[in-house]
Parts: sequence; structure tokens; C-alpha cells
Amino acid sequence: MAVVRVSGVLVMSGEGLRRRFCLVLVKPSHYDDDGYVIQWHRSAIPSNSLAAVYGIARQLADQQVLGPDVDIDIHAYDETNSRIRTDRIARLIEAADAGMVMMIGVQSNQVPRTLDLSRPLRKQGIQVGIGGFHMSGVISMLDGNDDALRAAQAMGISIFAGEAEGRLDEVLRDAYAGALKPLYNFMNDLPSIEGSPIPLLRSERVRRTAGAVTSFDAGRGCPYQCSFCTIINVQGRKSRRRSPDDIEEIVRVNIAQGLHRFFITDDNFARNKDWEVILDRLIHLREVEKLDFGLIIQVDTLCYKLPNFIEKCRRAGVRRVFIGLENINPANLASAKKKQNKITEYRTMLLDWKRAGIITYAGYILGFPNDTMESIAHDIEVIKKELPVDLLEFFYLTLLPGSEDHKKLFKAGIPMDADLNRYDLYHITTDHPKMTRAEWAHAYDMAWKNYYTDEHVETILKRAVATGASGGNTLFLVTWFKGCTQIENVHPLEGGFLRMKFRRDRRSDMPLEPVWSFYPRYWLETASKQYRWISMYFRLRMIYLGIKRDPARKQYTDVALTLASDEDTATLEMFNNTGAQAYVSQQRRLDKLSHGGAEHAPALQPADAVVPGVQPDPVSLRPGVSSAAAR
Repeated sequence: MAVVRVSGVLVMSGEGLRRRFCLVLVKPSHYDDDGYVIQWHRSAIPSNSLAAVYGIARQLADQQVLGPDVDIDIHAYDETNSRIRTDRIARLIEAADAGMVMMIGVQSNQVPRTLDLSRPLRKQGIQVGIGGFHMSGVISMLDGNDDALRAAQAMGISIFAGEAEGRLDEVLRDAYAGALKPLYNFMNDLPSIEGSPIPLLRSERVRRTAGAVTSFDAGRGCPYQCSFCTIINVQGRKSRRRSPDDIEEIVRVNIAQGLHRFFITDDNFARNKDWEVILDRLIHLREVEKLDFGLIIQVDTLCYKLPNFIEKCRRAGVRRVFIGLENINPANLASAKKKQNKITEYRTMLLDWKRAGIITYAGYILGFPNDTMESIAHDIEVIKKELPVDLLEFFYLTLLPGSEDHKKLFKAGIPMDADLNRYDLYHITTDHPKMTRAEWAHAYDMAWKNYYTDEHVETILKRAVATGASGGNTLFLVTWFKGCTQIENVHPLEGGFLRMKFRRDRRSDMPLEPVWSFYPRYWLETASKQYRWISMYFRLRMIYLGIKRDPARKQYTDVALTLASDEDTATLEMFNNTGAQAYVSQQRRLDKLSHGGAEHAPALQPADAVVPGVQPDPVSLRPGVSSAAAR
């Protein structure tokens, strides 16, 4: 007997009565300065947290975890590219026999939007749960002493801290019984992810990201101590990883649904003990089975020393790499407990990636205690001249809830911005010891403008063409970064194609604008921005075409492309300061001891060691966000 259901009405089937549980997964966005949701027709980066939870829920549905007579319907939405209508979500759940909404991967800056989405759902009696880095971080570091957490629980929202593998079934059973607990705390019991359900989203959802990029994490956790990072306090300091068989399954399943581009969201893929086995498996898929796919990865600054690492990345399909450069001032790196970053090796490392034809991104943090407006301006010019990095992305040093830095200031009662919406790494949230907030903001704006001048964009493109990287892809990415900051006024990691704004989707503490003023301004703003985007692209494309037509393009060189040598520390501007010179002297003393066979040579600290499979920190080491953009 067939099963037929209309508006949740129970019907008979060959197996008897069946019931339906509706699970809605939402990855929230956050608000811009005008109070509107940052949302696009095509967003930039997929959410791995959403994919991971969807994959787990899908397996639980197949296993009939709520009983053989209960079907689980799963709906997944990423608000950065899909409008969330709480009234429609409520109707979905009300049409079923039971259900809940899970707010997935919620970062600190997304908490205000998450609460605004949850409020009308709770008023209608819909069960809501919130998980992600913010709630997990404040439970881990502050024992839950957080205003947003208390506000959520006061609304009757259930808080989930930790990871969902092996735990989501408990939440679903409680929700099905209408008895969600106020708190599910698994922070002290992080699960193995080997053999767990693979991160997965349906292709129609993934195609809402630019380039139809999907994501997965090959590993989690980090053994290092960067004080601005939340990874170590949320995912733990013990590395956990998926097996090569898991990775192969992820690739095959996604290719089967027409998806060929993957962002591996590990904060440092090189730290995975199975990196070589995984890369060999991917190389086999590409070179032997002729499967077509490309990868984006995140790594540390020292992984280039691993034998065959970069070459195998190239063969495995890595097209872009995020690198946690963070700063070129050794004192700044030391203050953040990021001693594994060695400025003497930056150029050699970047050149090795360039020789493989792989486009490099580097995260760079502005606002360390030693920074001034003048030092930041100087350092940007030095990087432009002496380091062959393609794309540089700037962040304010942000004390994210869940980090050691935030905990110290919180415990000391030092004022920090109370508005979590500003904790997005491109707003100032606390005072700086040497700069006023206005000076710090000016330094941040100046860094973007000075690095992405048309003159330096030309240099970036010349280096890409000369070293065999894709000039066309480099042009696209440079245009993206330049346009997001200069036209859209958002960080490139939060950018996208064609901004969407909805009058009623405004922050709850800001008034609704009247129809007669909102829509004309939005339409004019959209038209103006598209004109500026097109003008910028064609201006930069003309520069690129001039380079491409130059018969001597492969012979181009400059200081940054010159092979590193021992003389660099005496001739390069990067080392022409007291801090850098002291660092170089210290490294020479350590090298002399460690290579001279001295039996009393001091042992290197773990953060300085290079051990295959247990590598230093990565790109995300973006101020505490650690690939958070994809979580």
C-alpha cells in the first residue's frame, strides 16, 4: 500500500502508520553596518559545518534512528546565499508530526542574526538549537559566562557545545519527544571522525556558491598555542582525522552529483599525519582514473620543508593555498605565541609554491601590540617588494570569544565591544595600546588600498605569468579582493556575486525603512556597484592582456622572485629593524648549536619543530577564526 501524506496527516502504508520529523538546518549570516543581512545570489565560501551536520543527519535518517515508522525530512539552508523565511520554516515543521530548527556553525558575529531568526520561531513554539564556535568557545573558556548564551536559553533555545558526530541522534530523539535539554555539552569528549558520515550537501545548494565549491574537513584540532585562535579551545589540541578511504568517498560522491571543486577546511592540512597517503590517493584518482577536480587548502609556513609535499599537492589538484603568514615582525609573532612562523623562510616558502603554479593567499593581522600606523604602512610596502605572495587578506587582531586573548581581557574586566555582530575580523572591538581607534581603522583601510593598487596588481599578474600560475585565475581573484573592499565594503571572505537586500530582513534593534526610500536606494546602489565592478574588471583585464602579449613575459623578475640567499638578512628591508635583526641573530645561534653536533645544544620548543605529520599552524590562524569562514 502506498504512503500518501498531505499537511502532516497520517495515512496507512504497507507497514502501518508512518510519522514524519522535519529537521531544518540553517547556517546564519550576519548584519552589515546598516543592519541588513550580508547575502548574495552566489556567496564566496561554502559552510563545512552545514555539510558535516547534513551528512550526519542524512545517515541517521537512513538508519531510522527515530524508529522504523518515522521518516526524517532534512532541509539545509546557507543564509549567505538563501533568504531565510521563518514563517515558511515554521509551516514546514508544523506540517510534520514533530521537528526542530538547528542553527549550525554559529560564529560570534552571527549570534545577533541567529537570535533574531530564532525569536519568531520560538514564539510559534518551534524547537530551536544553536551550535557552533561561539557557544562552544564561551563554554570552553568562560564556563558559559556569556550574555548571548543566557539570552538564548531565556528564549528556550537549546545550546549544543562540541561536535555532532555520535551525538546528534540524542538531540533528534529528544526533539522528537518534545524534550530538548537546555544544554548539550560535549566539549570534554571530542569524537573520532574517521569513518564518520562524510560532509555533504546537495548539488543545488552547493551551486549557490561561486564556482560551485563544496567543502570537507580532512582533520580537526591543533597542537599549537596561538593566543588569538579559537580552534585549539573548540576542536582541541589533539589532531583527529578522516581516513584516505573517507576522503576518496567524499570526492567520488560529489563528482557523481556534478561537483568538482573542493575546499579542504582544515586549519592546516599539512599537519594531518596522513597527508601523503591522502594526496597519493587523490593523485591516483586524477592521474589514473582521470577524474577531474581541483582543491583549495590551508597550510602553515613551514610545510614546504616536508619532502614532496608541494609537488604532491600540485599533482593532487591543489590550485590555491591559504598560508598563515600573519605578520613579518618577529616580536608580533612571538606575542601571539606563533613562534613557528620564521620570517627568514617566508620568501623561500612562497617561491616553492609559485614554482608549482599554485596561487597563494596569505592572512595578515593588523593591530598587534607593537604595530603603529607607520609600521603597518612600511611593512605593506616591504611585502609588496620582497615577498612573492599573490593575495594578501587583512584582518584586525580580534579577541574572539573562545580564544585565550579574549579570556584574559574578559577576566581582567577590560572593555571590549558588547556588540557581537562586530566580531567579524574587519571591525575594531577593543582599544590598541599605540593607536587610537581612528588611526587603527585608517591603517586597516590603507593596507587594503596600498596593497591592491593598479600598479601592484600589475606586479602580481607579471609574477603569476612568469612563474606559470594561471594569470586568468589570478586576475579574477585580485579583482574579487579589490572589489569587495573598495566597492561592496565587505571582507573578500564574506563577498559574493550580486548583493541581495530585503527590507524586512533588518536587524531587530533597527527600524524598518519605508518602501519609498529603501527600494530606490537599493536599486540605484546595485546598478552603481555593477558598473564599478565591470569598469574595474576591464581596467585590470587590459593590464593583464598587455602582460600576456609581452614576448618577454616569462623572463620577468624582481626582488621577490629572486632566489633567497644568506645575504638577504643584510640586504632586504624586511630585516632592517631591531626586532628582525635580534630574531636573525637568535636563529643563527640556534642553528649553529643544532648543526654543530654540540651535545649540549638546547632542544627546540615544539612550536619551532618540524615533525612530519605534526606541523605548525595554518592560514586560518587568521585572528582566531581559523577557517571559520567555512564553518
